[in-house]
Amino acid sequence: MNWLLIVGILIFSTSPLFAQGQQPDAAKLKADARKVVSIISGDKAKTQTFCQMEILGNQIDEAILKQDTKKAAELAQKLSELEKNLGPEYLALVESLRSMDLISKDGQEIMLTFDKLDDSCPH
Repeated sequence: MNWLLIVGILIFSTSPLFAQGQQPDAAKLKADARKVVSIISGDKAKTQTFCQMEILGNQIDEAILKQDTKKAAELAQKLSELEKNLGPEYLALVESLRSMDLISKDGQEIMLTFDKLDDSCPH
């Protein structure tokens, strides 16, 4: 699954756009991401929610490929609602990632942290 796309959708769907200051501390964000993954993987309900978000993410990918922006927007809204069930740590991480260059090496490393959770979902 393309976590860069999912986080991008969450970032844009959960807040207004505004100018950002300097980049956040990558080491802190990496530690926060590991903590969030640990919290989610330790809670069956949160893990199921995460897996539901993965399914929605794949559906969003398909809608975008079909250029169905209405469906993609509807699915992104559902995804945004589900993310609230992952807890305040997850929401804080997503908030912190707003000013992170997710294409950078550090950004990619943070996104790869979620592979452990991705592996726990049925495929």
